[in-house]
Amino acid sequence: MGEDGYGHFQLRLLQTWQLSRDADVVHVAARQQRLITALAITGPRPRSFLVGLLWPDKAEARALESLRVSVHLVTRQLPGLLVNDGAVLSLNGQVEVDLHRVRAGIRTLGQPGLNGNVASCLALLRDAELLPGWYEDWVLFEQGRLSQERLHAFNIIARESLARGDYETALEASQAALEVEPLYESAVALLIRSESRQGNTVAALRAFEKYRTKLQEEMGLSPSEAILRLVNEVRESQSSRPGDAY
Repeated sequence: MGEDGYGHFQLRLLQTWQLSRDADVVHVAARQQRLITALAITGPRPRSFLVGLLWPDKAEARALESLRVSVHLVTRQLPGLLVNDGAVLSLNGQVEVDLHRVRAGIRTLGQPGLNGNVASCLALLRDAELLPGWYEDWVLFEQGRLSQERLHAFNIIARESLARGDYETALEASQAALEVEPLYESAVALLIRSESRQGNTVAALRAFEKYRTKLQEEMGLSPSEAILRLVNEVRESQSSRPGDAY
């Protein structure tokens, strides 16, 4: 049980929606899920903000009534989950939210002493897809925001791992970045460098050709001069090893 006697809540927003209390999964109706999710993602908010976010097409009076009903149902089913401070609603600060854990991991990137945590941080980020199958505008915005945060984080991990000579982690992180955004040139460059420094020049050049083809087909663009210079360096290193052929 939690310190407040209501139990220990854990909210999962990544890959699927799930709320647990003391390790037991709780069934929550869709409307209440939306309210809980909004508070988990945005933090404490005035009621006026929540009605505009969750019921944008309803008249204000009807939207406020919908919010009142949702708050009542959540409070009755899950006492202690919400904090009702008059005009402001929030989740209990003791609720564990997996999205918060991921973002806390992202904030540690680039800090001294990260080396031992890179693998766990990378694993945490790879599966951090926010609420797949939810298509409301505010959720889509948050999905895009998290994707950009993950992309930036993968790039940092790949770059710093490459600098340390940890080419396997650099390769994994750059590949993860490209799963989020296949045309992210910085990740392509890191992937090429990671493969090349492991002696996998064929794989490095193949990654470039895949990127160049996709860039032309989808965007009608050619690779930048910077990445072309990098590829030329890889080809020159390949030519110095007669046994390699592309």
